Parts: sequence; C-alpha cells; structure tokens
Amino acid sequence: MTEYRGALRGAERRFAIVVSRFNETITDRLLSGARSGLAEHGVTEADVDVILVPGAWELPIAADLAARRGGYAAIIALGCVIRGETPHFDFVAGPAAQGLSRVSLDHGVPIAFGVLTTDDATQAYDRAGGRLGNKGRDAALAALELADLAHGLRGPGA
Repeated sequence: MTEYRGALRGAERRFAIVVSRFNETITDRLLSGARSGLAEHGVTEADVDVILVPGAWELPIAADLAARRGGYAAIIALGCVIRGETPHFDFVAGPAAQGLSRVSLDHGVPIAFGVLTTDDATQAYDRAGGRLGNKGRDAALAALELADLAHGLRGPGA
C-alpha cells in the first residue's frame, strides 16, 4: 500500500490569492494571514499574485481566470459573507462555494476555501486573526499541502 500526503512546501511554487473586497476590514486580515502562512513555508512575495474582486460572488470567475492563465500550484479563495436580515447570504455563500469547487475540478488546480460564512461580524473577526485564529492562514496551509500532494500524484514530468 502506498500513502500519499502533501507537505507544507512552498519554495519555487506560485500561488494566486483571490480576495473579495466586500467586508474588507475582515478580508484584509484573511489576506495578511494567508500571506504570512505562505511566507513561513518558503513562498516569496514574487511568487504570489493577489487578485481583488468586488465580492464573494465574483470569486469563482476570478479563480477560473487564474486557473486558465496557468502556472499556479494552487489558488486560495478568501472572502466573508455575513448573514443579515435578507436572504442575500443564501444566494451568495453556497453558489460561491459550489463555483470554486467546480473551477478546481474542471482545471485540476487545488483551490483552498477561505471564505468565512458567519452569523455576525464578531464571529468573522474571531476567525480573521481573533480568538479562533486566522482562516486565511489556514487556507494557505491547505493550499500548500494540496499543491504538494498534486505534485506528488502527478509525478515529476507532469
């Protein structure tokens, strides 16, 4: 039996971070966490492209464009959708997640999901560098591991 597992190895790999500007005070913190998570594992600033989009709804199309561009070991999607008094949350959060999943599977590029879906701003801040850590950093670590796993499964010539 062979077991495959990715390592937190980022040197000489390129990453795209697609970030929603909506709820920017929160997504800026997620972006900071993602950047530091990548840097801690050998990814240079020159090997990171940050792609800003208006909101979480636009994350899948931007991730698709990045995947089509090519050259990325993985893509990190960051955003924040806070439940409000209208059904807006339901129309954005689920379709954004489904769209990102589809882009990943269609292109064979790992996409780490760092989109917060919370009931209120306090929960979002808790997850964007607050008492529950930084989910942007967590998404970056998942991207590193998936990129390394994909590299190992595809083999040296892929």
